[in-house]
Amino acid sequence: MTNTPQDKQPQLSDTEIQSKLRSLLHKEGTWIDWGKTCQELQKAGCEPAQIFEDTGFQASQQNLVIVAAQVYDSVAQGGVPEAVLSYFQGPKSDILHEFRILNQEQRAQAAQLAYDKKSDVDEAHEIAKAVKEVSRLSQLPGGFTNHPGDMVAYLCWKRARQKKDLQERSRLIAKGLKFASSQSAREAIEKLLSDFTVVSQKTAPLLPVYRLEVEEELPRIIPLVVTSPPTREAIEALSGVEIQEPFRSINLNTGGCFVPVPGWQLILKAVDPVGYLSTSDRLPKYLSGRIEQVLVIIDRAAKEWDINSYFLVETETQLELQWCETPPEANIIGQLVLIMRPKKILDEGNITQPWQMDD
Repeated sequence: MTNTPQDKQPQLSDTEIQSKLRSLLHKEGTWIDWGKTCQELQKAGCEPAQIFEDTGFQASQQNLVIVAAQVYDSVAQGGVPEAVLSYFQGPKSDILHEFRILNQEQRAQAAQLAYDKKSDVDEAHEIAKAVKEVSRLSQLPGGFTNHPGDMVAYLCWKRARQKKDLQERSRLIAKGLKFASSQSAREAIEKLLSDFTVVSQKTAPLLPVYRLEVEEELPRIIPLVVTSPPTREAIEALSGVEIQEPFRSINLNTGGCFVPVPGWQLILKAVDPVGYLSTSDRLPKYLSGRIEQVLVIIDRAAKEWDINSYFLVETETQLELQWCETPPEANIIGQLVLIMRPKKILDEGNITQPWQMDD
Protein backbone atom coordinates (compact mmCIF):
# COMPACT_ATOMS: atom_id res chain seq x y z
CA MET A 1 0.00 0.00 0.00
CA THR A 2 1.33 3.41 -0.95
CA ASN A 3 1.48 5.97 1.83
CA THR A 4 0.96 9.66 1.31
CA PRO A 5 3.66 11.99 2.67
CA GLN A 6 1.38 12.82 5.61
CA ASP A 7 0.99 9.10 6.44
CA LYS A 8 4.65 8.15 6.05
CA GLN A 9 5.67 5.75 8.80
CA PRO A 10 8.93 6.29 10.68
CA GLN A 11 11.79 4.26 9.23
CA LEU A 12 13.70 2.19 11.79
CA SER A 13 16.81 0.22 10.93
CA ASP A 14 17.06 -3.44 11.91
CA THR A 15 19.51 -2.42 14.60
CA GLU A 16 17.06 0.12 16.06
CA ILE A 17 14.22 -2.39 15.98
CA GLN A 18 16.30 -5.03 17.77
CA SER A 19 17.38 -2.43 20.34
CA LYS A 20 13.77 -1.48 21.07
CA LEU A 21 12.73 -5.13 21.28
CA ARG A 22 15.51 -5.79 23.83
CA SER A 23 14.37 -2.74 25.78
CA LEU A 24 10.86 -4.20 26.00
CA LEU A 25 12.17 -7.66 26.83
CA HIS A 26 14.06 -6.28 29.83
CA LYS A 27 11.21 -3.87 30.68
CA GLU A 28 13.47 -0.86 30.71
CA GLY A 29 11.88 2.43 31.79
CA THR A 30 8.26 2.91 32.85
CA TRP A 31 5.11 1.51 31.30
CA ILE A 32 4.79 4.83 29.46
CA ASP A 33 8.10 4.09 27.72
CA TRP A 34 6.83 0.60 26.89
CA GLY A 35 3.70 2.03 25.29
CA LYS A 36 5.64 4.48 23.15
CA THR A 37 8.13 1.79 22.14
CA CYS A 38 5.34 -0.63 21.16
CA GLN A 39 3.74 2.08 19.05
CA GLU A 40 7.03 2.90 17.33
CA LEU A 41 7.62 -0.75 16.53
CA GLN A 42 4.11 -1.26 15.18
CA LYS A 43 4.35 1.87 13.03
CA ALA A 44 7.68 0.58 11.71
CA GLY A 45 5.91 -2.55 10.47
CA CYS A 46 6.38 -4.99 13.35
CA GLU A 47 3.33 -7.16 13.85
CA PRO A 48 1.93 -7.43 17.42
CA ALA A 49 2.46 -11.20 17.23
CA GLN A 50 6.16 -10.69 16.42
CA ILE A 51 6.55 -8.22 19.29
CA PHE A 52 4.91 -10.72 21.64
CA GLU A 53 7.22 -13.51 20.51
CA ASP A 54 10.34 -11.37 21.04
CA THR A 55 9.34 -9.54 24.23
CA GLY A 56 6.52 -11.36 26.00
CA PHE A 57 4.16 -8.38 25.62
CA GLN A 58 0.84 -9.82 24.49
CA ALA A 59 -1.10 -7.96 21.78
CA SER A 60 -3.78 -6.87 24.27
CA GLN A 61 -1.10 -5.56 26.64
CA GLN A 62 0.57 -3.70 23.78
CA ASN A 63 -2.72 -2.02 22.92
CA LEU A 64 -3.37 -1.11 26.56
CA VAL A 65 0.00 0.56 27.19
CA ILE A 66 -0.03 2.32 23.80
CA VAL A 67 -3.44 3.90 24.44
CA ALA A 68 -2.71 4.58 28.12
CA ALA A 69 0.57 6.32 27.22
CA GLN A 70 -1.34 8.57 24.83
CA VAL A 71 -3.81 9.39 27.62
CA TYR A 72 -0.89 10.09 29.97
CA ASP A 73 0.58 12.59 27.49
CA SER A 74 -2.75 14.40 27.14
CA VAL A 75 -3.14 14.48 30.94
CA ALA A 76 0.36 15.95 31.23
CA GLN A 77 -0.58 18.62 28.69
CA GLY A 78 -3.66 19.37 30.78
CA GLY A 79 -1.50 20.95 33.47
CA VAL A 80 -2.11 18.54 36.35
CA PRO A 81 0.33 18.70 39.32
CA GLU A 82 3.57 16.77 39.12
CA ALA A 83 2.43 14.57 42.02
CA VAL A 84 -0.46 13.29 39.89
CA LEU A 85 1.83 12.49 36.96
CA SER A 86 4.28 10.74 39.26
CA TYR A 87 1.41 8.71 40.74
CA PHE A 88 0.33 7.41 37.34
CA GLN A 89 3.89 6.51 36.38
CA GLY A 90 3.46 3.62 38.79
CA PRO A 91 1.47 0.56 37.66
CA LYS A 92 -1.59 2.65 36.75
CA SER A 93 -1.81 2.14 33.00
CA ASP A 94 -5.12 0.27 33.34
CA ILE A 95 -6.69 3.27 35.10
CA LEU A 96 -5.61 5.78 32.47
CA HIS A 97 -6.75 3.37 29.76
CA GLU A 98 -10.32 3.82 31.05
CA PHE A 99 -10.11 7.56 30.35
CA ARG A 100 -9.47 7.05 26.63
CA ILE A 101 -13.11 7.90 25.81
CA LEU A 102 -12.78 11.43 27.27
CA ASN A 103 -11.41 14.61 25.74
CA GLN A 104 -8.17 16.20 26.98
CA GLU A 105 -9.76 18.47 29.59
CA GLN A 106 -11.95 15.67 30.93
CA ARG A 107 -8.98 13.29 31.06
CA ALA A 108 -6.99 15.71 33.21
CA GLN A 109 -9.92 16.25 35.59
CA ALA A 110 -10.68 12.52 35.78
CA ALA A 111 -7.02 11.71 36.45
CA GLN A 112 -6.94 14.26 39.27
CA LEU A 113 -10.09 12.73 40.78
CA ALA A 114 -8.72 9.18 40.49
CA TYR A 115 -5.54 10.37 42.20
CA ASP A 116 -7.47 12.11 45.01
CA LYS A 117 -9.70 9.08 45.65
CA LYS A 118 -6.96 6.48 44.98
CA SER A 119 -9.40 4.80 42.63
CA ASP A 120 -8.94 1.27 41.29
CA VAL A 121 -9.73 0.33 37.70
CA ASP A 122 -13.41 -0.34 38.46
CA GLU A 123 -13.86 3.12 39.97
CA ALA A 124 -11.91 4.62 37.07
CA HIS A 125 -14.39 2.96 34.70
CA GLU A 126 -17.27 4.51 36.65
CA ILE A 127 -15.63 7.94 36.59
CA ALA A 128 -15.11 7.81 32.82
CA LYS A 129 -18.65 6.59 32.22
CA ALA A 130 -20.12 9.28 34.49
CA VAL A 131 -18.15 12.11 32.87
CA LYS A 132 -19.07 10.89 29.38
CA GLU A 133 -22.76 10.46 30.21
CA VAL A 134 -23.37 13.53 32.37
CA SER A 135 -21.43 15.91 30.10
CA ARG A 136 -24.11 15.29 27.46
CA LEU A 137 -26.84 16.79 29.65
CA SER A 138 -27.89 20.30 28.76
CA GLN A 139 -28.32 21.16 32.45
CA LEU A 140 -27.58 19.40 35.73
CA PRO A 141 -30.12 19.44 38.60
CA GLY A 142 -29.58 22.13 41.21
CA GLY A 143 -26.66 21.49 43.53
CA PHE A 144 -24.45 19.53 41.15
CA THR A 145 -21.55 21.06 39.25
CA ASN A 146 -19.53 19.99 36.20
CA HIS A 147 -16.69 18.72 38.39
CA PRO A 148 -16.12 15.00 37.63
CA GLY A 149 -16.63 14.17 41.31
CA ASP A 150 -20.04 15.83 41.22
CA MET A 151 -20.82 13.99 37.98
CA VAL A 152 -20.23 10.64 39.68
CA ALA A 153 -22.20 11.88 42.69
CA TYR A 154 -25.08 12.94 40.45
CA LEU A 155 -25.41 9.46 38.93
CA CYS A 156 -25.29 7.92 42.42
CA TRP A 157 -27.99 10.38 43.56
CA LYS A 158 -30.11 9.64 40.49
CA ARG A 159 -29.83 5.86 40.88
CA ALA A 160 -30.38 5.94 44.65
CA ARG A 161 -33.70 7.74 44.16
CA GLN A 162 -34.82 4.88 41.90
CA LYS A 163 -34.01 2.10 44.41
CA LYS A 164 -36.55 0.57 46.78
CA ASP A 165 -33.97 -1.69 48.39
CA LEU A 166 -32.61 0.27 51.36
CA GLN A 167 -29.26 -1.53 51.34
CA GLU A 168 -28.60 -0.73 47.68
CA ARG A 169 -29.90 2.80 48.20
CA SER A 170 -27.52 3.31 51.15
CA ARG A 171 -24.58 1.98 49.13
CA LEU A 172 -25.22 4.50 46.37
CA ILE A 173 -25.64 7.35 48.86
CA ALA A 174 -22.31 6.45 50.49
CA LYS A 175 -20.57 6.38 47.11
CA GLY A 176 -22.14 9.69 46.14
CA LEU A 177 -20.91 11.31 49.36
CA LYS A 178 -17.44 9.89 48.72
CA PHE A 179 -17.16 11.51 45.29
CA ALA A 180 -19.17 14.72 45.80
CA SER A 181 -16.91 17.71 45.25
CA SER A 182 -19.21 20.61 46.13
CA GLN A 183 -21.03 21.18 49.38
CA SER A 184 -24.29 21.65 47.51
CA ALA A 185 -23.92 18.20 45.93
CA ARG A 186 -23.31 16.67 49.36
CA GLU A 187 -26.42 18.36 50.70
CA ALA A 188 -28.52 17.07 47.80
CA ILE A 189 -27.36 13.51 48.47
CA GLU A 190 -27.76 13.82 52.25
CA LYS A 191 -31.44 14.71 51.76
CA LEU A 192 -31.96 11.14 50.54
CA LEU A 193 -31.18 9.93 54.06
CA SER A 194 -34.56 11.28 55.19
CA ASP A 195 -36.48 11.32 51.90
CA PHE A 196 -37.35 7.77 50.87
CA THR A 197 -39.46 8.71 47.85
CA VAL A 198 -38.82 6.33 44.95
CA VAL A 199 -38.67 7.97 41.53
CA SER A 200 -39.66 5.71 38.65
CA GLN A 201 -36.71 4.82 36.47
CA LYS A 202 -36.68 5.94 32.85
CA THR A 203 -35.07 3.31 30.68
CA ALA A 204 -33.66 3.73 27.22
CA PRO A 205 -35.69 2.03 24.49
CA LEU A 206 -34.42 -1.19 22.95
CA LEU A 207 -32.07 -0.75 20.01
CA PRO A 208 -33.88 -1.60 16.75
CA VAL A 209 -31.47 -4.39 15.80
CA TYR A 210 -32.13 -6.63 12.82
CA ARG A 211 -30.12 -9.44 11.22
CA LEU A 212 -30.46 -10.86 7.72
CA GLU A 213 -31.54 -14.47 8.17
CA VAL A 214 -33.42 -15.47 5.01
CA GLU A 215 -31.75 -16.01 1.63
CA GLU A 216 -34.55 -14.18 -0.21
CA GLU A 217 -33.65 -11.04 1.73
CA LEU A 218 -30.23 -10.91 0.05
CA PRO A 219 -30.71 -8.56 -2.90
CA ARG A 220 -28.77 -8.96 -6.06
CA ILE A 221 -27.19 -5.83 -7.49
CA ILE A 222 -27.24 -5.67 -11.26
CA PRO A 223 -25.77 -2.95 -13.56
CA LEU A 224 -28.44 -1.14 -15.58
CA VAL A 225 -28.45 0.13 -19.14
CA VAL A 226 -29.76 3.70 -19.22
CA THR A 227 -30.19 4.08 -22.98
CA SER A 228 -33.47 3.15 -24.58
CA PRO A 229 -33.67 1.04 -26.56
CA PRO A 230 -30.53 -0.74 -25.38
CA THR A 231 -27.70 -1.51 -27.81
CA ARG A 232 -24.92 -4.08 -27.79
CA GLU A 233 -22.34 -1.32 -27.34
CA ALA A 234 -24.24 0.03 -24.34
CA ILE A 235 -24.45 -3.43 -22.76
CA GLU A 236 -20.77 -4.14 -23.33
CA ALA A 237 -19.82 -0.74 -21.91
CA LEU A 238 -21.38 -1.58 -18.54
CA SER A 239 -18.81 -2.04 -15.80
CA GLY A 240 -19.06 -4.98 -13.46
CA VAL A 241 -20.21 -4.46 -9.92
CA GLU A 242 -17.69 -5.26 -7.17
CA ILE A 243 -19.62 -6.41 -4.10
CA GLN A 244 -18.08 -5.80 -0.70
CA GLU A 245 -19.17 -7.94 2.22
CA PRO A 246 -20.68 -8.27 4.77
CA PHE A 247 -23.46 -5.93 3.56
CA ARG A 248 -22.90 -6.23 -0.21
CA SER A 249 -22.06 -2.55 -0.68
CA ILE A 250 -20.78 -1.42 -4.10
CA ASN A 251 -18.51 1.28 -5.53
CA LEU A 252 -19.52 2.91 -8.80
CA ASN A 253 -17.22 4.55 -11.32
CA THR A 254 -19.48 7.59 -11.12
CA GLY A 255 -18.55 7.95 -7.46
CA GLY A 256 -20.35 7.17 -4.26
CA CYS A 257 -21.06 3.94 -2.44
CA PHE A 258 -24.40 2.21 -2.12
CA VAL A 259 -25.63 -0.62 0.06
CA PRO A 260 -28.70 -2.77 -0.59
CA VAL A 261 -31.25 -2.99 2.19
CA PRO A 262 -34.45 -5.09 2.22
CA GLY A 263 -37.65 -3.11 1.89
CA TRP A 264 -38.72 -3.39 5.49
CA GLN A 265 -41.44 -1.05 6.73
CA LEU A 266 -39.00 1.03 8.78
CA ILE A 267 -36.88 1.66 5.70
CA LEU A 268 -39.88 2.56 3.56
CA LYS A 269 -41.13 5.06 6.15
CA ALA A 270 -37.79 6.90 6.35
CA VAL A 271 -37.87 10.16 4.36
CA ASP A 272 -34.12 10.64 3.81
CA PRO A 273 -32.29 7.49 4.95
CA VAL A 274 -28.49 7.27 4.89
CA GLY A 275 -26.19 4.63 6.34
CA TYR A 276 -22.76 4.18 7.80
CA LEU A 277 -20.70 1.27 9.10
CA SER A 278 -19.82 0.76 12.75
CA THR A 279 -18.94 -2.10 15.11
CA SER A 280 -21.33 -3.64 17.61
CA ASP A 281 -19.14 -2.65 20.58
CA ARG A 282 -19.48 1.07 19.74
CA LEU A 283 -23.26 1.15 20.07
CA PRO A 284 -24.95 2.87 23.03
CA LYS A 285 -26.16 -0.53 24.33
CA TYR A 286 -24.33 -3.85 24.59
CA LEU A 287 -25.21 -6.44 21.95
CA SER A 288 -24.80 -10.09 22.84
CA GLY A 289 -22.49 -12.28 20.79
CA ARG A 290 -19.14 -11.55 19.22
CA ILE A 291 -18.11 -8.07 18.15
CA GLU A 292 -18.98 -7.61 14.49
CA GLN A 293 -19.50 -4.94 11.88
CA VAL A 294 -23.00 -3.47 11.74
CA LEU A 295 -24.81 -1.14 9.38
CA VAL A 296 -26.42 1.87 11.04
CA ILE A 297 -29.20 3.61 9.12
CA ILE A 298 -30.51 7.03 10.14
CA ASP A 299 -33.19 9.32 8.75
CA ARG A 300 -31.64 12.74 8.11
CA ALA A 301 -35.12 14.29 7.79
CA ALA A 302 -36.10 13.35 11.36
CA LYS A 303 -34.35 15.89 13.61
CA GLU A 304 -37.08 16.51 16.21
CA TRP A 305 -36.16 14.96 19.59
CA ASP A 306 -38.29 12.01 20.76
CA ILE A 307 -37.70 10.27 24.10
CA ASN A 308 -38.54 6.90 22.50
CA SER A 309 -35.79 7.08 19.90
CA TYR A 310 -32.04 7.22 19.50
CA PHE A 311 -30.40 10.01 17.53
CA LEU A 312 -27.08 10.54 15.81
CA VAL A 313 -25.72 13.77 17.28
CA GLU A 314 -22.61 15.83 16.70
CA THR A 315 -20.37 16.02 19.78
CA GLU A 316 -17.17 18.01 20.18
CA THR A 317 -15.05 15.31 18.58
CA GLN A 318 -17.28 12.94 16.64
CA LEU A 319 -20.74 11.76 15.61
CA GLU A 320 -22.36 9.56 18.23
CA LEU A 321 -25.59 7.60 18.72
CA GLN A 322 -27.32 8.78 21.89
CA TRP A 323 -30.56 8.44 23.82
CA CYS A 324 -31.42 11.45 25.97
CA GLU A 325 -34.11 12.01 28.58
CA THR A 326 -34.31 15.67 27.56
CA PRO A 327 -33.62 17.46 24.26
CA PRO A 328 -29.83 17.43 23.74
CA GLU A 329 -27.78 20.56 23.27
CA ALA A 330 -25.74 18.78 20.62
CA ASN A 331 -26.73 19.15 16.97
CA ILE A 332 -29.03 16.31 15.84
CA ILE A 333 -27.91 14.76 12.56
CA GLY A 334 -30.77 12.30 12.24
CA GLN A 335 -32.97 9.73 13.96
CA LEU A 336 -31.89 6.08 14.19
CA VAL A 337 -34.00 3.90 11.88
CA LEU A 338 -32.38 0.53 12.49
CA ILE A 339 -29.12 -1.31 13.06
CA MET A 340 -28.48 -4.23 10.76
CA ARG A 341 -26.23 -7.13 11.61
CA PRO A 342 -24.59 -9.07 8.76
CA LYS A 343 -26.26 -12.18 7.42
CA LYS A 344 -25.58 -15.63 8.85
CA ILE A 345 -25.67 -18.07 5.93
CA LEU A 346 -23.20 -20.94 6.20
CA ASP A 347 -22.91 -21.74 2.49
CA GLU A 348 -24.15 -19.01 0.19
CA GLY A 349 -23.18 -21.12 -2.84
CA ASN A 350 -26.06 -23.49 -2.14
CA ILE A 351 -28.50 -20.70 -3.00
CA THR A 352 -27.53 -20.90 -6.68
CA GLN A 353 -27.66 -24.72 -6.90
CA PRO A 354 -30.80 -26.63 -7.97
CA TRP A 355 -32.50 -28.83 -5.37
CA GLN A 356 -31.17 -32.39 -5.31
CA MET A 357 -32.67 -35.40 -3.61
CA ASP A 358 -31.14 -38.81 -3.00
CA ASP A 359 -32.88 -41.72 -4.67
